[in-house]
Amino acid sequence: MIEIDRITKLYGQTRAVDAVSLTAETGTITAIVGTSGSGKTTLLRMINRLVEPSSGEVRINGEPTHAVKPHLLRRRIGYAIQGHGLFPHHTVARNIGAVPELLGWPKEKIAARVDELLTLFGMEPAEFRDRLPLELSGGQQQRVGVARALASRPDLLLMDEPFGALDPIIRTRAQEDLRAIQRKLGSTIMLVTHDMDEAIRLGDRIAVMDGGRLVQYGPPEEIVAAPATAFVADMVGDAERPMRLLSLIPVSDLVEPGTAEGAPLPAEATLREALSACLWTGREAVPVETEGAPAGRVTLAAIRARAERHA
Repeated sequence: MIEIDRITKLYGQTRAVDAVSLTAETGTITAIVGTSGSGKTTLLRMINRLVEPSSGEVRINGEPTHAVKPHLLRRRIGYAIQGHGLFPHHTVARNIGAVPELLGWPKEKIAARVDELLTLFGMEPAEFRDRLPLELSGGQQQRVGVARALASRPDLLLMDEPFGALDPIIRTRAQEDLRAIQRKLGSTIMLVTHDMDEAIRLGDRIAVMDGGRLVQYGPPEEIVAAPATAFVADMVGDAERPMRLLSLIPVSDLVEPGTAEGAPLPAEATLREALSACLWTGREAVPVETEGAPAGRVTLAAIRARAERHA
């Protein structure tokens, strides 16, 4: 889907991005993570040519991006940023429909797409389509920003710290919304973040940037379990490693026969969620269900034993 081939950006003698190569597959989320100044945002912006590369090439579905006029390229690529970037004096419907309008979609098609996306994001169209951004909560504004980026059914969605301005509770919900919608639509997403937990939660693959270079690229399990450099190890954190690994393992991996009291967890929930449920309620085990039917239980002892293996 996206091929980044030895892409480099020079500012004078400074290499903001230094010969980065990676491939992101169709229908996946790639999280680009690194500290401030690592080159992650510059890399993202070279994909839609908001920043022009000094050398190297980006290809989308085999087509070099330099062969497409920048404004036409950007209409094919969704772009969502921190703080949502909505037009303050335009309604929710007009914000979401901005790119389809530029593309010449009929009004009826735009209206239908606006209502479809609002519904998808859990926002009743009749209630929200005519509101202004200032009449929305921060989380609702962020949803509208992502909906706008998805409105024209782009080949690719680029996201630059999209949830950085949200408080932790709303941020977690927004991450869950994005993952669910990405799975439903099959969107290809590249997302920049400085938050390793967010990268692990959302990414099918994680690209770790340091000093303009790509120092490791792989699935979250590999990044957490086998960091390639001391910098990656610092990003993962020794103290956080066991909990981060638990967040990658479904409870179905440790489910055993038996019953337990309390609200059940779905089999696709993570061991980190199961650990939280046990500790929060003082239980030694939590029930597990699959498609609403009892599937067994997962015990606190088994979760702790798995965590200790990675401590």
